[in-house]
Amino acid sequence: MPLPQGSARARQRTVLLVGIAVLLAALVLAVVLASLLTHGRHEVSPKMLKWEDRGTTKNLQEVILGRCYNYITAQHPELGDKDCLKIWESLKDAFIYKNPCNITPEDYQPLMELASHPIPCNKSLFWSKTNDLVHRYTKSNQNFLTLEDTLLGYMADRVSWCGDPSAPGINYESCPKRNECESNPGSVFWKMASKMFAEAACGVVQVMLNGSVEAGAFRSSSIFGSIEIFNLDPDKVTEVHIWLMQNIGGPQSESCSGQSIRTLISILEERKFKIICEDNYRPVQLLQCVHNPDHTDCRLCTNSS
Repeated sequence: MPLPQGSARARQRTVLLVGIAVLLAALVLAVVLASLLTHGRHEVSPKMLKWEDRGTTKNLQEVILGRCYNYITAQHPELGDKDCLKIWESLKDAFIYKNPCNITPEDYQPLMELASHPIPCNKSLFWSKTNDLVHRYTKSNQNFLTLEDTLLGYMADRVSWCGDPSAPGINYESCPKRNECESNPGSVFWKMASKMFAEAACGVVQVMLNGSVEAGAFRSSSIFGSIEIFNLDPDKVTEVHIWLMQNIGGPQSESCSGQSIRTLISILEERKFKIICEDNYRPVQLLQCVHNPDHTDCRLCTNSS
C-alpha cells in the first residue's frame, strides 16, 4: 500500500537532511584534520624559515666518520679504543629531528663523554682572531694543541649541522646563526667543547691573540673571553703565556701594554694566574715570514751603519 503523499515527502526531507548532516560532518572533520596537520607543520618546523647560515654539510656522516677514523688510526693510534660509529650516532642524536633553536648542553653530553681524551700538560694553545695562523703553527709544531687539534674539534672544524622536526630531520638548506638564536647546534657544541678543553688544560698554557685587530686583541664576548678563560683551573695551570701577534707590515693596533690586554691580565691575575705577555712571539713570527720573507719585519738582524 503506497504511503500518503505527505509522509513520502517527509521521508525524503529526512533522508536529505541526514545526508546533508553527514556531508557537513565529513567536511568539518576534514577541515579540522587539515588544520591540525598544517598547524603542526608550520608551528613546529623551523624549516619554513630561511636561516642566515649555511645548511648541514653534505655527506655529514661520511665526513665525521672519515675524520674520526683518520684521527684515531693515522694521527693518534693511542686513542684506538674510541668507537667512531657510536660517536657519530651521539652527534646525530644531539640534533636530528630537533628545533635548531632549542638545543641544550644535555643533548651533547653523551658525545662529549665518548670523544673526550686527555690533553698533555703544557700543550694547550687557545686563540682568538688568529684562526689561520694558529693552526699553521700547530701543524708545524707538534708541541701544541688547539681545540681543533683534539678529536672533537678535528671532526667538527668547518663543518655545519642542524636538524628539523619534519622529515628527513636534517636541514641541508640553512642553519641559524648565533644572532638568530643562541641555542643553535653549532654554538652549543663549540661552547661545550671549549669549556671541556679549558678544564683539561694543565701546566703552562698559551693563548695567541691578534694585535692587528682595531677593536682590540682581547674581546670579552669571544669564546676565549667568555668561556675558556673562566674554566682554566688555577690549581692545574701554572702560567698563562700570551702571544700577541701583529700582521707582518701591520697595522700594529695593540701591544702587550694595550688596553684590552690589560683587561685580560687583570682577569687572569684576579684568578691567581701568573702571566707572561710577549709581542710577536718569534717562532710564530718566523712562520708569518714564510709568506713575507723580504719584509723588514722578517729580518733576523739589521746591518749597523
